[in-house]
Amino acid sequence: MRTRRPGIGMTGFASLPPVPVSEPAVDELKVLQDIRGILAGERFALLTGAGLSTDSGIPDYRGPGAAPRAPMTYQEFIGEADNRRRYWARNHIGWSHLRRADPNEGHAAVARLERRGLLTGLITQNVDRLHEAAGSINVVDLHGRFDQVACLDCHRRYSRALLAGVLTELNPDFLDRALAAGSVEMAPDADATVEDAALIESFVVAHCPACGGTLKPDFVYFGENVPKDRVERSYSIVDEAAALLVAGSSLTVMSGLRFARHAAKHGKPVVIINRGQTRGDELATVKLDAGVSAALTWLAAELPPL
Repeated sequence: MRTRRPGIGMTGFASLPPVPVSEPAVDELKVLQDIRGILAGERFALLTGAGLSTDSGIPDYRGPGAAPRAPMTYQEFIGEADNRRRYWARNHIGWSHLRRADPNEGHAAVARLERRGLLTGLITQNVDRLHEAAGSINVVDLHGRFDQVACLDCHRRYSRALLAGVLTELNPDFLDRALAAGSVEMAPDADATVEDAALIESFVVAHCPACGGTLKPDFVYFGENVPKDRVERSYSIVDEAAALLVAGSSLTVMSGLRFARHAAKHGKPVVIINRGQTRGDELATVKLDAGVSAALTWLAAELPPL
């Protein structure tokens, strides 16, 4: 197990101790053997969600024990300058943690599956880029990526790390004040819930260095559509596959559920590995309620070569 870089100490985000992968329980092993029987001998598509990154210290939105969250919508973000100030203040805190997260054994297992030629491709609903960090190559970042920002006016893109430096210059003591204030709760999209209104109101927002326009994280907000090219590429990955494996996604939002529906409609087996119920359970040929990293690690070792 890799040793993860430590966070800076705020509650529950990329500063949790590493989660070792344990052997599947006896009842889980029986289902995994059934899954191996479905996936063996053909290439399959893989769709991953936030449940895969929890072992990297990144909380999910809807898994068992997840705190209720109300993410800012795209309409709220573009509608009011105060909303953008609140978002960027929270994102500046969240970024300082998410950038410290490392891939876990589940991400490493996915990369091994790809290297062995068992995947037609990987579709991820996560924005954390941990699949790429683990070595995966053919990845569709369905909801975008947290490590870039885009200008809504001139459409230039910038590194989020570059913006972090600008925001730190504009708000030199902000992170220290946020740490001192406490009561900070993190979300998987680099957002953070902060209760200190005065702290948020003091935040200075950066603008596009080229045109002075509005900067937005380069990922899909609630209320915003996934770009058409990503959707088409994802459908192609499913169409080329003999089956679809869903790992760590509750399939609550249509952006992911549609691929499970598409696979089922075309007679392809749908395998779901997730803790808790998903919106696609009725589509599943096999459903395993278990930890995602352990299951993927077992499959990467046990699936035969093509």
